[in-house]
Amino acid sequence: MSDKPKIKVLVVDDEPDIIEILTYNLEKEGYEVASAGDGIKGVQTAKTFNPDVILLDIMMPNQDGVETCRQIRDIKELKNTFIIFLTARSEEYSEVAAFDVGADDYITKPIKPRALMSRIAALFRRESKKEQEVSQIKIKDLTIDRSSFTIDQAGKTITLPKKEFELLYFLAKNPNMVFSRDELLQNIWGVDVFVLARTVDVHIRKVREKIGDHYITTVKGVGYKFDNN
Repeated sequence: MSDKPKIKVLVVDDEPDIIEILTYNLEKEGYEVASAGDGIKGVQTAKTFNPDVILLDIMMPNQDGVETCRQIRDIKELKNTFIIFLTARSEEYSEVAAFDVGADDYITKPIKPRALMSRIAALFRRESKKEQEVSQIKIKDLTIDRSSFTIDQAGKTITLPKKEFELLYFLAKNPNMVFSRDELLQNIWGVDVFVLARTVDVHIRKVREKIGDHYITTVKGVGYKFDNN
């Protein structure tokens, strides 16, 4: 990465030892690193540092990671930033909450630095493949623009969070094809990320709330499809 601009990583965690270990390993891999000790400072730092990746703890003083992620996802300039939750909590509801607010990955502590580096690299590989796809899809009364992560619906502009957009884009580019939850998880979140099947249902519900429920059809016992009939 020496001949390219350094990838920026923001570490947000209230444990100084974890920040120190992660910073050391990230810098050794050639990343530029900034850190913050709680969620409020994390949002402030993200605005000025403009990171490509945020490593975010859930349990923190002043403001937890879920609320911090929610606020970061509302910042237009950070819409393409990867957010990876690093947490000691393994309960299902914590994981669902993390993906619900726009997480790209969820890793339980203790953190294994080499495995973490591999997960970060996997996110960029998947993004590189997606950038090669058609930038705009026109289907029914929707124009889905991948370059801006926006949807034009009969003259009305709708902005979706990254994962909701990717889910809609994937279904729309494969109209009338039925995909199981597992297939959607693999194509949107990737095989390197363990995500609960319920996460797909949550994202489908949110997309329907924003563009209407008549585009994406539930095929009972199978999965979902974008209905172009």
